[in-house]
Amino acid sequence: MTTITISRQMGSLGSEVAFLVAERLGYRLVWRELINLAARRAGAPEMALAAIDELDLLGLTPSPQAQRAYIDEVNRIVNELAEQGDVVILGRAGQVILHGRPGTLHVRIFAPQPLRIKRVAEKLGVTLDKAAAQVEASDRYRARYLRRFYHARWDDPALYHLVLNTAHLTSAQAADIVCRAAANLSRLTTLPTPNTQE
Repeated sequence: MTTITISRQMGSLGSEVAFLVAERLGYRLVWRELINLAARRAGAPEMALAAIDELDLLGLTPSPQAQRAYIDEVNRIVNELAEQGDVVILGRAGQVILHGRPGTLHVRIFAPQPLRIKRVAEKLGVTLDKAAAQVEASDRYRARYLRRFYHARWDDPALYHLVLNTAHLTSAQAADIVCRAAANLSRLTTLPTPNTQE
């Protein structure tokens, strides 16, 4: 039973890769329902909205207690999912929560910022300036989330088995690489604990 975590940047095609991987392997894809379940279990429904508001459009500021309860539930749920196996976990710091866990493949999907901005502009039908603002806000949010709650850098290569640049790969090609790596997971060594002292 394998678990795959996928971390991605907005506009990197990471969500598409996750969907394709789950479909090809017949795995369950867990994404936003994890957010909703964790918020319900934590008794902090406002956290569900705050967690998906990467662009800070709603201006929500849940209490520190609600945030801590939510993060505790996210950690618990991600570990429960890994116990079940055959799952692709998209986002939610899975690469940190399950770091070093046997049978888990950690993947990061990225692309150069100008390309991501262009993709977002085309997908949403907005100007390049508006797309750039969204991409930059998303990058800040995701980096801050890992730094604040897990004391980790989301772009730390030591957290991943695979780091794929979709400037050079289609989502289908990237998914193929991830599926092959998952099939050979037993040959991969466990990642060492990253050195947080620099």
